[in-house]
Amino acid sequence: MAVIRLGLAQINPIVGDLDGNVELIRAVIAEAEAGGCDLVALPELALTGYPPEDLLLRPSFITDTRAALDRVIAASKRAVVIVGFPEASGAGAHASTRHGEAESGDPHSSIPTLHNSAAVCVDGRLVGTYRKRSLPNYSVFDEQRYFVAGDEPLRLFSIAGIDVGVSICEDAWSADGPMAALGRGGASLIVNINASPYNAGKAVAREVVLAHRALEADASIAYVNQVGGQDELIFDGDSMVVDSSGTVVARAPQFLSGLHIVDLTIAEGSRPVSLPVLACSSAASHARPEVPAMNIAPRLSHEAEVWEALVLGTRDFVRKNGFTDVVIGLSGGIDSALVAAVAAEALGAEHVHGVLMPSRYSSDHSISDAVSLADNLGIEHRSIAIEPAHVALMDMLEPSYAGHDVGLAEENLQSRVRAVILMGLSNAFGWMLLNTGNKSESSVGYSTLYGDSAGGYAVIKDVSKLLVYRLCRFRNDIAGREIIPESVLTKPPSAELRPDQRDDQSLPPYEELDPILALYVEGDLSAEQIIAQGHDAEVVHRIVRLVDLAEYKRRQSPPGPRVTSKGFGKDRRLPIVNRSRR
Repeated sequence: MAVIRLGLAQINPIVGDLDGNVELIRAVIAEAEAGGCDLVALPELALTGYPPEDLLLRPSFITDTRAALDRVIAASKRAVVIVGFPEASGAGAHASTRHGEAESGDPHSSIPTLHNSAAVCVDGRLVGTYRKRSLPNYSVFDEQRYFVAGDEPLRLFSIAGIDVGVSICEDAWSADGPMAALGRGGASLIVNINASPYNAGKAVAREVVLAHRALEADASIAYVNQVGGQDELIFDGDSMVVDSSGTVVARAPQFLSGLHIVDLTIAEGSRPVSLPVLACSSAASHARPEVPAMNIAPRLSHEAEVWEALVLGTRDFVRKNGFTDVVIGLSGGIDSALVAAVAAEALGAEHVHGVLMPSRYSSDHSISDAVSLADNLGIEHRSIAIEPAHVALMDMLEPSYAGHDVGLAEENLQSRVRAVILMGLSNAFGWMLLNTGNKSESSVGYSTLYGDSAGGYAVIKDVSKLLVYRLCRFRNDIAGREIIPESVLTKPPSAELRPDQRDDQSLPPYEELDPILALYVEGDLSAEQIIAQGHDAEVVHRIVRLVDLAEYKRRQSPPGPRVTSKGFGKDRRLPIVNRSRR
């Protein structure tokens, strides 16, 4: 039996920050060396951050990335380093050229053919690379726009006396694919490096997939994933080790960056090896220092998972974009309450600024609820009444409005006045405006364009209204006290843009609305299929029509963290001009 000490580097790189990512990787290598690791695995495209998107179409970026890789190679010592990077393998082909679509005179024709690769380094030298074979081109992924699948002969790497195969992310989701081939070729351990985005429930699905691959390959699998927020995507880590029987023997916590070390015992020489083997390091004979062992981190509840994803996504989007503080319109409603609570945990209460903007239609409880929330969170707040601006604008517009019913226009005008106030504060103090719209409202267009749809980041963009309630109660539960006032949780939702307004005057109850939206937006079911599941036909057709008509609004909305299997943005791409109504 042989023991190999693995370091799974669950790091949080920043897309495009080559110097910063190199320093982050070098620090992890040093930590792995100090911890006596035989191998340290870093995430997919760790050098560039994931996804680098069209940065990959810039020849200078590819050149700079290769220079950055050289600095990582030079930092490698006794521990073998596996790190993801975009590998150029030839010149003269634009991404589309690789798929037979380039035209003469293409300004990108000098871009080299790229592979999504893993470099294997030790003792300051590059031993070899592995090129990803399964390139995802669905959901939020479009890797075939940039990369060509690897097709070179597979190889193994001898590390601490163990024959190790290397694979990348989607390779693990391919039945009888590269990982099975590595196992048949003699690999006892397969390292799978990832940039696998989070959505609720995916962690369990990963375990199932990795168990299948381990059984197929008859090999242990070390799976490492990055952590952090990148625009709409959240990466949750969830790195783990699965033995050859498909059993999880170690698992890192979700949403927390760090190096996680595990000692894995593997039977030596128990299987024939038919693939070429490149020598990296001899069987471990050095004394390993005592280090905290990576255990099996417990699984989070659904609410805890989504909460941590929202906090991480908000923190990274704000800070990686160079902001320190945020501003939020506090209406006294549940959506702004949840956004404020997430922001306070993500950034610290001292960096969150709440603004109450009462109108002639604001209820007393909306003001008192907003003040109570701000006090409970410990965030700074101020009140700026919109009445003067509302009156002035209505007076300006009255000659044009004469003889017309402008009820909806007046409602929307109030929302737009509030957006102007919030953006005025944002510009004056350098605060990012956080949008407070939820997925249920965004789905059906229940928002005001350039009003409450404004913002730099939409924290709960992919959170349904019913889940908003659950998350607020979750926040109170983990605090052990009332952070979000009970009155906010129990009063009927209202935009308060006209007397006695309630959401259920414009929309079906959320208990009816949200399941229909989930089936149509996330499940891609037709109206007829949804009706066949027992939903009211008239309501379904109305909701489907509203969702389709609101596409132009959503296309202009700020980005927000994706927490479901299909969010608006990178994930769901429908034409704005669209007469399909099924």
